[in-house]
Amino acid sequence: MQIPNSDNAVIEQDKLVLYLLDVEHLRGGSKAKLLNSLGYDSKNWQQLANDLRLQHLQLDVLGERETLWGKRYDIVAPLTGPNGDTVLFHSVWQIDLGTDRPRLITMYPE
Repeated sequence: MQIPNSDNAVIEQDKLVLYLLDVEHLRGGSKAKLLNSLGYDSKNWQQLANDLRLQHLQLDVLGERETLWGKRYDIVAPLTGPNGDTVLFHSVWQIDLGTDRPRLITMYPE
């Protein structure tokens, strides 16, 4: 099963630029370094967003769970970056209570 309404998923620029692609971020820095090694950076954050849509959101979920904030979905799949290298990533998506659009919560290497 794919994430419901995945075609309308929200991948916020700030989530990518200020967290996942920021090598100086306290918690996101190591993820940013790995994503940089695949050819992503804050200047081409849209490429990462597009690749997540094509390489993760098109796949079936690994698991789902209810939280206080909404339903969360987990996808584990390879992510092939602009330079052709591939790393297995776990992406977490949530459909917030009162909405029907999934949004990217986080991602990390498996």
